[in-house]
Amino acid sequence: MLKLDIQLFAVPFRKVSKTRKRMRRSHNALDLPGMIKCPTCGEMIKAHRVCPKCGSYKGKTVIETTKEEA
Repeated sequence: MLKLDIQLFAVPFRKVSKTRKRMRRSHNALDLPGMIKCPTCGEMIKAHRVCPKCGSYKGKTVIETTKEEA
């Protein structure tokens, strides 16, 4: 006698609509890092970090930069 090793999987009763599928995946979107303008030089930088162009943080000079770097 022939014995078949068949596995049965769950099959959805109805098709999942595009809207329902997209609502479920809405949290998968990539988010952009928080960017702000440097108050000293106006360069766009990540928030809570020293500006690489002018070397200031919260309006105070933290790193001394030269004219060649700027």
